[in-house]
Amino acid sequence: MPDVAPTPESTARYRPWLQVALAEAKASLDSGGIPIGAALVAADGTVLGRGHNRRVQDDDPSVHGETAAFRNAGRQRTYAGTTMVTTLAPCWYCSGLVRQFGIPRVVIGEARTFHGAHHWLAAHGVEIVLLDDPACVQLMSDFVTANPDLWFEDIGAEDAEPSQQPE
Repeated sequence: MPDVAPTPESTARYRPWLQVALAEAKASLDSGGIPIGAALVAADGTVLGRGHNRRVQDDDPSVHGETAAFRNAGRQRTYAGTTMVTTLAPCWYCSGLVRQFGIPRVVIGEARTFHGAHHWLAAHGVEIVLLDDPACVQLMSDFVTANPDLWFEDIGAEDAEPSQQPE
């Protein structure tokens, strides 16, 4: 299933949410971590939780941007109508979280530096909106160039697509 190309209307709707996730990504970078941020947003646009990758800062490989946002949102009675917004295509781990809790939509800042598992989510009925945001692309591209060892440790180079393997 192809990515959903954003319309001008959806881009305007999702842009403020992406800015929350992007601020989290920058906070992670500023504190020595991987610059990936996320936000879990309610149907009415309220940000329920926000977070960033803290694998380096907490020495915990399970604290990805999406999991941090999800944890910071706390327990919800339902995830119907929510949207997970992330600066980078979600990995298999975070995609599993989306499926496990029935989050119906994922808005992705970019999927150029990492393809993730968003096609799998789409094949299982999750609405995917790929914004291809230049700021998200630049942030991750600069990070991967400056920190290849840390980046490939984070994504697991043996599982990376050939275009993502270290040279």
